[in-house]
Amino acid sequence: MSAGNKTKKAANTSSPHPDKLKILMVATEASPYASVGGAASVIGHLSKSLQKLGHEVAVFIPKFGFIDEEKYKITLFKEGIQVPTDDEATPFLVCNVKMTQMECGVKVFFLENQEYYEKRANVYGYSDDPTRWALLSRGVLEFIRTGAFIPDVIHCNDWHTAIVPNYLKSVYKKDPILSKITTSLTIHNLAYQGNFDHKHVSELDMDDGKSSIASFFNPRLNSQNFMKRGLLYADVVNTVSKTYSREILTPEFGEGLDKLLLELKSKVFGIVNGIDYDEFNPHSDNLIEVNYDIDNMEKRVENKKALQKEFDLPVDENIPLFGFVGRLDYMKGVDLMINTLDHVMRDFNIQFVQVGGGDGTISESLKRFKDKYPNKVGIHPYPNFTLPRLIFAGTDCIVYPSRFEPCGIVQIEAMRYGSIPIVRKVGGLADTVEDFDSAKGTGTGFVFRDFNEFSLYGQIVRAVELFRNKKIWAKLQKNAMKMDYSWEYSAREYIKLYERAIGFRTKKNPRDKAMEYILG
Repeated sequence: MSAGNKTKKAANTSSPHPDKLKILMVATEASPYASVGGAASVIGHLSKSLQKLGHEVAVFIPKFGFIDEEKYKITLFKEGIQVPTDDEATPFLVCNVKMTQMECGVKVFFLENQEYYEKRANVYGYSDDPTRWALLSRGVLEFIRTGAFIPDVIHCNDWHTAIVPNYLKSVYKKDPILSKITTSLTIHNLAYQGNFDHKHVSELDMDDGKSSIASFFNPRLNSQNFMKRGLLYADVVNTVSKTYSREILTPEFGEGLDKLLLELKSKVFGIVNGIDYDEFNPHSDNLIEVNYDIDNMEKRVENKKALQKEFDLPVDENIPLFGFVGRLDYMKGVDLMINTLDHVMRDFNIQFVQVGGGDGTISESLKRFKDKYPNKVGIHPYPNFTLPRLIFAGTDCIVYPSRFEPCGIVQIEAMRYGSIPIVRKVGGLADTVEDFDSAKGTGTGFVFRDFNEFSLYGQIVRAVELFRNKKIWAKLQKNAMKMDYSWEYSAREYIKLYERAIGFRTKKNPRDKAMEYILG
């Protein structure tokens, strides 16, 4: 076990936090109600873990039309909330707030609006997305003003809700209720900053983050950088891994905001995401062929055979089976993975399976790869919510060669099931996977630094060779399965972050002067 993980174990034994905080998590999606990306899972699991630690937690998301009100027992909570738009022709949008409650006690509030949420088939992908998220950001503040739920901390997530702190410190800075609330912003992926391409924005459209937020229907809203504004105005900012919090201070990973982040680095922190160890449990998971645990690993091979049959590959437990689960995205390095595996398959008898949709060009590359090696490759280039578990339980290795990676949880989920990660040493991958030392018997996976075919090829071949030594491979698998990245540890780290934010807000310190200088 790594030193970092020992720290996690020690942290988990501390007593519950003595001071009860009221926390409102604002996001565009939250599992299980609306789930498109990994952020939804974070919101769902983190809110439950914070509640279990004794804090009062609520979630606030849009009421999309596809959310089943009957299934989740959603009822009307507040009717006729007028959300200001700052537009003379249409000064208000009228919204309702509906509510349900999770079994653990977390309240979930839904902002209901027919035009911007109910009538939309998807969560994202509309030209008026900035208006939709501005409505959400201002809507949550108007909801708080009703007194129904007044939090100590509003926890915002990604660019979509990053203007909440901006509204608080401008429009609502003298409000008797809202002016006392602390804000925290989580960056799930800095590459997304608004509904525009921040890498190719013209100087005329460049947002300095200091001007007023445009009205809901002003075209200028579409070019305003919500993420930048969140960085400027939130009391604290965190990324979803420690390494990524340092990487974004550099031009390579900073997405054009590295200089600003350097100025703000005193309020930027990193907290690694976790997974639900009850949900992701090979001992009880009903989505896999045969259940097993660390004490009866010999049963695991039945899942490998089932996976090979699922993808119509030769059934042979001695063939190393590699997998990929996730979005088909250049960020994930899927193109590098395909090109490298093409070289490996010419000289080694290995198999590869994939699940996940995304970029059409990458999907076509996968299909050509499958056509080239029909008896070695199985693909499912579409979203699927059951196959990933079988891939975790049946593959020998999961490949994750990301260009950059804010956190990533697939490698953690894979380790939980004994599938060994092959990852690039970036972001959350660097924080969660330790390179295996076969002499010492330490480590949990195979790690490479440079984003190129030579580096990835070396680690894949290394995995193929070690796989032949069953004793060493079993040791590596057990190392991986013993790792603890549960949400309880991460939730405690978030509580520390909230406390830090409250401290920043209530006490004058050098950081305040720096912020006054940046904001002019």
